[in-house]
Amino acid sequence: MSFFTVFLLAVALSMDAFAVALASGCAIREVRPGQYLRVSLAFGFFQFFMPLLGWFLGQSVHHFIEAWDHWLAFALLAWIGGNMLRSGIGGLRRGEGPSCPKSDPTRGWNLLLLAVATSIDALAVGLTFAMTGTAALLPSCLIGMVCACISACGLFLGKKLASLPMLNGWAEVLGGLVLVGIGLNILRESGVI
Repeated sequence: MSFFTVFLLAVALSMDAFAVALASGCAIREVRPGQYLRVSLAFGFFQFFMPLLGWFLGQSVHHFIEAWDHWLAFALLAWIGGNMLRSGIGGLRRGEGPSCPKSDPTRGWNLLLLAVATSIDALAVGLTFAMTGTAALLPSCLIGMVCACISACGLFLGKKLASLPMLNGWAEVLGGLVLVGIGLNILRESGVI
């Protein structure tokens, strides 16, 4: 594969991570440098790691993985998005106005689950690399670096969007809807719905 082809593939694979980072930036509003670093490293690492894992697994078990990868991604995104929706709607009902989510989506299990869920499609790319005899290390490095940069941009843009008066109080709800929507889109793309 040419550099340009892998770059375009990396940008396409990073769109889910971008949307999740955007939703996270909207929800937390005040983004600190450590949060940029955590989001970039987590999303970038898993976008780097999953194609390699897919390449290794592609040698023997690709049919099994293809049967359930979309369900795993959907479950993770729906769970985190549902929690954000519940928290955001609860805050609006209590008349609390703008609020930050109770748990920081850029730390701990939330970040890990989001990074894994948005990189499962990269696992499928790794399977494709194995089936076509393409080396996976250099493309995986580029995919990870591009995703890290795009994720940081998403977090920054989300922070800017959260400052818009029309989003006050609704940012966490919108973030939850985005995550659930991404999960449903993964199911649609895999032919389930």
